[in-house]
Amino acid sequence: MAGCGYVCPQCEGRGFTDNGVACDWCMPEPAAENKAPGVDERFLFYALHKPYGYLSQFVCDIKKKKLLGELYTFPERIMPVGRLDEDSEGLLLLSNYGLFHKHLLAHEVEKEYWILVEGEITDEAIELLRNGIGISYHYNIYQTKPCVVNRLTEVHFAERTPRVRYHKYKGHTWLSIALKEGKFRQVRKMAAAAGYPVLRLIRKRVGGLELSQESLPGAVIQLSVQQVVAAQLLPV
Repeated sequence: MAGCGYVCPQCEGRGFTDNGVACDWCMPEPAAENKAPGVDERFLFYALHKPYGYLSQFVCDIKKKKLLGELYTFPERIMPVGRLDEDSEGLLLLSNYGLFHKHLLAHEVEKEYWILVEGEITDEAIELLRNGIGISYHYNIYQTKPCVVNRLTEVHFAERTPRVRYHKYKGHTWLSIALKEGKFRQVRKMAAAAGYPVLRLIRKRVGGLELSQESLPGAVIQLSVQQVVAAQLLPV
């Protein structure tokens, strides 16, 4: 493994740990004057508009699954930061910088999701979501932390493929949910616990980095260090 000279005890030479985080033991250590908020130029950052139906990974033992490498030719050792579920869309960050991964996965950075729910949600249900609601987590009931929830009226993202299947006799509501924690399928579970199943989920924002509604699924941009720092995505 480049930068080690031995088999790394943290990642066993793979370049990333079991939970998909880029191994900071194997990352080339930047010079002292280039540490965050100035970051060594060997560290790369990407923002991807993940489409519906793709896994947030590059390899999978299950055949016929759609993977990130089909969308763009990323450099070696670039790994997604966390994940978006196969049936979710939106902003997915990727990098080869271990500290970047650790910071974003430590639930210190707010993430905002736009969700389309079945039914015309009530003010009472919105307050329930804002104040915290019980969801299933590891065979127990977990009480979510207070978060920011608002109705949305101006949503212009392109129609999803495949198209959302709406209930014939029920309306629907777009909501914004901003929170720092991230349990497994938490946003979907929260909405379902309030009585409003999620029909579509888009991650709109991570920290100060926001996905434009004009962005098309599959779009990739390489972020500069200045953009990453300005979006407050690195530890101070």
